[in-house]
Amino acid sequence: MVASTQGTATRVQAVTEQAPVKLEVRNLTISYGKQPALSGVNLDIREHEIFGIIGPANAGKTSFLKSLNRMNTFDSNMHVRGKILFNGLDIRHLKNVYALRSRIGVVFPLPVGLPMTVYDNVALAPRLAGIKNKAKLDMIVERCLERAALWDEVKDRLNSLGSLLSGGQQQRLTIARALSQEPEVLMLDEFSIAVDPVTTMRIEDVLKELKQEMTIILVTNLVQQARRLANRTAFFLNGECVEIGETEDLFTGEVKDPRTRDYVEGRFG
Repeated sequence: MVASTQGTATRVQAVTEQAPVKLEVRNLTISYGKQPALSGVNLDIREHEIFGIIGPANAGKTSFLKSLNRMNTFDSNMHVRGKILFNGLDIRHLKNVYALRSRIGVVFPLPVGLPMTVYDNVALAPRLAGIKNKAKLDMIVERCLERAALWDEVKDRLNSLGSLLSGGQQQRLTIARALSQEPEVLMLDEFSIAVDPVTTMRIEDVLKELKQEMTIILVTNLVQQARRLANRTAFFLNGECVEIGETEDLFTGEVKDPRTRDYVEGRFG
């Protein structure tokens, strides 16, 4: 059960400043042609935290995610400047971009099931990594589906097409597929936009468990979801990172910018 954010709610445990930094972003500026998307973003994301990003549409949230694992290489019109350090290394200098994307995985708003079985959706990445042993693949598939809270629902139909699953199940299958690459960072871009509230709560519970193993970056259009899950949260607006702070402080403490208060209280967005 997800804890309520009202009354005597349990606060998300703070991540101390002593926690190792996983990603360092310095002076990040993104544009599409001559159209700016983000300007001068500076922030750190620490190990084993859920880092929330909130803000209205066209704030630059998705562009930010794309820059972190060099998905901008898919779009010749997307220009990224500044520095992004992953485990202290500048991602621009990493020669194997595919290895980078396996270490920094992403789950998009709408589930994208590959046109293959449930089993093969999850086993694809391990196979591409050279794992051929059936018993080992079986173990990986089961573990990833369990971590995505999907195993019990699909264990008797692993050979069915993933596209035949419900929308919520397909979203969890997408998470399981991302987990099959054993990422160090898992990015989720508004994962709950196309799933029902019950499935959303199940995935939220999954994320609470997964942060013990990895860093999670959660872009969400639901400010209360960020409040339930995120240790720290950044507020993006019109291509600017307006404010970063302990999540509960953004809701109950003194914020640095009145626009943050207006957004979390629903005055715009």
